[in-house]
Amino acid sequence: MNAFDYAAPQTVDEAISLLSSGNGNVGILAGGSDLIAQLKEGRRKIDLLLDIKKIPETTALSFDGKNGLHVGAATACSVISGNEDVRSHYPALVDCTSIIGSVQIQNRGSMGGNICNSSPAADSPPSAIVLGGICQIAGPNDTREVAVEDFFTGPGENVLKSGELLIAIQFPPPASNSGAFSLRFIPRNEMDIAVANAAVSVVLNDDKSVIESARVAIGAVAPTPLLVAEAGAALAGKAVDDEDAIEAACAASRAAANPITDMRGTIEQRIHLAGVLTRRAIQGAIQRAKES
Repeated sequence: MNAFDYAAPQTVDEAISLLSSGNGNVGILAGGSDLIAQLKEGRRKIDLLLDIKKIPETTALSFDGKNGLHVGAATACSVISGNEDVRSHYPALVDCTSIIGSVQIQNRGSMGGNICNSSPAADSPPSAIVLGGICQIAGPNDTREVAVEDFFTGPGENVLKSGELLIAIQFPPPASNSGAFSLRFIPRNEMDIAVANAAVSVVLNDDKSVIESARVAIGAVAPTPLLVAEAGAALAGKAVDDEDAIEAACAASRAAANPITDMRGTIEQRIHLAGVLTRRAIQGAIQRAKES
């Protein structure tokens, strides 16, 4: 690990000023579970470590029925998964934040860090995508918002420009008769990187027999997490038990997958899993919507 300076700004403006003066060689510490490992292994070198956990906006977690859920970028995964509002209204976020690493990692690591690390196999992006999450970004000139599905540009790459900082992820209030579900496939029982993952959200009609709308996302099967619009469209307007519609959604996920073969899985396996996990996530989302 190379030598570097450390700063812990207490305001967004102070953080942006330090970022802007860092010549792009600043490491942002939200939880550190990815960054510290990269520094220790020599995969990254920085001049300044910028700890954002002392900025109130980055650690805030709040919910109300009008504005939805605000998740600060540095809010620990264990805080998210243990929050009663999240558990009641956004259980798909519990699905993903409760499986990121060990309990110790969850006590430190954050959803914002998981998103900004931008691994194709990250656990939280599919859930954040199907729930309509919006990344709130601050920079030297202005603030801007980017939908989570548009945040990623490649493996380990995203839309953040020099001097910009992810402040929070904002989720809209859940619709009536809605439900969402997220899951992954891993070789081991826990603490492993996804071979493939998927998340689905649905909104049902009043008698909960028809899917009015749906969003489907898959991960670890392409250079970035993907919103599969065709899969959601295949479900919209169809009965909750329409097997042809569900299979069409699974086929759309398989068609969208563009994976690689590596030590965790093959191309063929990942394409197959994209369909399998989409089906299971659809079933889980429908069940939660029926119980809402």
